[in-house]
Amino acid sequence: MKGLLFVSAVLIGLAGIGTPAEAQNYPWCAYYSGSMGGGGTNCGFMTFEQCMATVTGIGGICMRNTQFVPPAGPRARFLPRR
Repeated sequence: MKGLLFVSAVLIGLAGIGTPAEAQNYPWCAYYSGSMGGGGTNCGFMTFEQCMATVTGIGGICMRNTQFVPPAGPRARFLPRR
């Protein structure tokens, strides 16, 4: 019984040291229009077309995500002057 408890504790501990969760960061947001004045927001779209396909028929608009930060690209290499 102690062995089973030990193995369970180790497995739970290993599950906790996985990669940390990160928030999604996409450039387009869908703002849904609700029937009672409120609506939802989904900022999980890579393209404007994806966003528009989602809001078409259910009501809403697509706008740029003001919190979007593009991923870092390769760093420029500077050559020393001679």
